[in-house]
This record gives sequence, C-alpha cells and structure tokens, in this order.
Amino acid sequence: MSAGKSYRLLLVSTPLGPLGSGVGGGVELTLLNMLDALAQRGHCIQVVAPQQSHLPNTPVITVAGSPQIPAQTQTRQTPIHLPENSVLANMWWQVMTLQSEFDLIINFAYDWLPLYLTPFLDTPVAHLISMGSLSDAMDQIIGQIAEQFPHTIGVHTQAQANTFPFAQHCHPVGNGFNLDRYQFTPTPKDYLCWLGRVAPEKALEDAVTAIDQTGQALKIMGHIQDQAYFDQIQAQFPQANIDYLGFLDTAAMQAVLRYSRGLLVTPRWVEAFGNVVIEALACGVPVIAYHRGGPAEIVQPGQTGWLVEPDSVAGLVEAIHKLPEIDRQTCRQQAEQEYSLTAFAQRLEQWFAKILSQPST
Repeated sequence: MSAGKSYRLLLVSTPLGPLGSGVGGGVELTLLNMLDALAQRGHCIQVVAPQQSHLPNTPVITVAGSPQIPAQTQTRQTPIHLPENSVLANMWWQVMTLQSEFDLIINFAYDWLPLYLTPFLDTPVAHLISMGSLSDAMDQIIGQIAEQFPHTIGVHTQAQANTFPFAQHCHPVGNGFNLDRYQFTPTPKDYLCWLGRVAPEKALEDAVTAIDQTGQALKIMGHIQDQAYFDQIQAQFPQANIDYLGFLDTAAMQAVLRYSRGLLVTPRWVEAFGNVVIEALACGVPVIAYHRGGPAEIVQPGQTGWLVEPDSVAGLVEAIHKLPEIDRQTCRQQAEQEYSLTAFAQRLEQWFAKILSQPST
C-alpha cells in the first residue's frame, strides 16, 4: 500500500450471533482487533452485524434475522442450510445496497452464501476464513473463489491453509491484539486457565482430567455452546477443582487469566489460529497446547510454553509439571514482537493491496 493511502472498508460479521455475545467465538475478537488495527492506520470502516450487536466506540449497522447453525456441529456432507428469515441473507442484502460506498468488503462468515455472491458484487470481497476444512460444499466454493479471484481467501495460519486442497491460494494474515488491554503479571497464583467456547470439539474434558490428576485448580471462561456437554463433564469429575466464570469481556477475562500459572489449549480439531494463545502470552502466561493447528505455529516449546502430543492427557500432565521452567517475560515479548495491532495492520494492508491490484473481472 502506498504511504498515506486509506481504504473505505465494510466489515461483515459472523451470522452466528450478536457481536459482544461470545457466540461467534474467536471471530468476534478477530473482528474487534481488525477494527482497532485498521482504524489506527486511518482507514474508514463500517460494520454490519446481527441485531443486538455492539462494539466499543463504533457504530454498527444491525440486521435482524435467524442465526446460522455453527459449521462445527455439522458433518462434511451436511447440505447448505439457510433458516427462515436468515440473518446471513439479510446482512448480505444490506451489503448489496451499501457496496458502492466502499473499496473493499471483508467477510467474516464461514458460510457458503457470501462466497457464492462474490462474482455478483461490483465491490471486491476479501474472505477471512476462520476454520480449516470442515465441509465438502464449503471447500468447493472456497476453492472456486480462490482461483477466480486471486488473493481473496485469507486465513490465519499455514496450518489452517494446509487443511484445504487449494492451500497455495490462501493468504495467511495471522492476527493482532491491542496489547494495552492485557496486563503483564510476573508472579502467578496457584491455578490454571482454560478459555474458549464450551463445546465437544474444544475437548475441555482433557484439561479437567489433567488438573484432576495433578491436583490443580482450573478456571474456565467462555460461552457454553453445549450445556449437556458441560453438565456431563461436571458429572464425570465431581471432585475436580474447577470454577466456571462465564463469558467475560476482555478486561474481566484478562484480570483472571494474567494470574494463572498456565493456559491449557486442548482442541480436537485443527484450530485456525488460537486467539487465546496470544491473549495468554500477552499477560506473560505460558501456554500448554496440543501440537495441532494454529497454536503449534505460535507456541515456542521451552520458551513460551509446551506443545503436547494431540489428545494426550499424560502429555498435558507432564507439561503442567514443567511450567516453572518458562520465563513469563519471554511470553510477553513474543506477543509484542509478532502480534501487535501495528504488525497485524501491515499484514492486512498488504493483503488488501494484492486484492485491489487485480484487474476487474
């Protein structure tokens, strides 16, 4: 991007739920971080999101309608589904009426419709894909758009891109964070944390098993997407020292996270990135993660945490015992060097410039 150039950007949120609710998981935080990063660089930004959405210091065009079903709860062969009065369809009707006011549309939905609509829009669309390969229909449409509209498919990590047959057409952009929101804490208290959506693919039960075996306390934060799943974990480990604190905003969440001895990251699937990993490092908290997906590209073993054989509770237990070997200052330094808002904005601007330099089709 040439010096001083600013873009008019339309960010179109996830259709899973309102911004600020936690239903959208890491996508909500990514949108907020992108908004902060690009606003600091002087870009003009507008956001379209489901009704009842709110963002700090930013007006949102809210759209009513029924939420989408989360992709991770479906099979690879599940047909594409739009509920009656779909908020996804309604948001993209809104996009079509607004598009002429913007240089670029940025889609945050992991869903078929925005990709399908791309060739019919006059304004280019950048798709930030938030998950790895989960659906045959999604893989097909993402691949088609990746070939027809070069550089428009953004991902968070190379590990995420590698789950797709068209990995060479994906553009990794990572993520970035307002590190001022995360207070470095050199001396921890005697508990661990687990942070994320409470759903089977996140494998909270592995973390609970590990802390039960080591006698540790575990503080759990995040939106409960599957209450029956959480109830089952509590019934299975009645004596485990676990404390569910709910879905907390960043200020409240990091006030708990920053005092923890370590963060456990235990997904069964390939995480596209791992926002919680950076949030922990920003507080100086070491991370113990399965050697799978995005977190494996972030955690520096022996320096900022430990990578564990996927699905190995024994590996989690061993890593918990080794947490005192990690220098918490090194954790914070990694976050500052690689995941600041400035670094994120520069990567995004490079991505946008590639998209907008393509000849019109």
